[in-house]
Amino acid sequence: MKENAQAKIKELITKGKEQGYLTYAEVNDHLPDGIIDSDQIEDIIGMITDMGIKVQEEVPEDDDARIFNDDASSEEDEDVADEAVQAITSSDQEFGRTTDPVRMYMREMGTVNLLTREGEIAIAKRIEEGLNQVTHAIAFIQIQLQSY
Repeated sequence: MKENAQAKIKELITKGKEQGYLTYAEVNDHLPDGIIDSDQIEDIIGMITDMGIKVQEEVPEDDDARIFNDDASSEEDEDVADEAVQAITSSDQEFGRTTDPVRMYMREMGTVNLLTREGEIAIAKRIEEGLNQVTHAIAFIQIQLQSY
């Protein structure tokens, strides 16, 4: 993960600790570009929530939603931010590795090129021609059976 991305994540966690909350938009803006899987994003939001930072849709209107932790030192906040960056970095590195067959299948299917319009038309014509051949063969067999 790039240093810039790590700095953005630390900044996000620090901001969340100061405010007591983050919005989903803020989290999304600070995520590294390589993280696109919804499960990874949910894991990251879960880690942020475990740190005592609420993640919500919109900025709260009242001051009750804010959580101020005056007891914690900035050094502790820095350690927590480092742990979060480490966890996000490790999840970013593990993105390509999985043993879940469904995920493996979906990842492989994502690399296969889709059919073009012309390709679909060509396949449809081949299917139609095959159906016509089967229909003629069945009709011919019935004629042959009647002659015996």
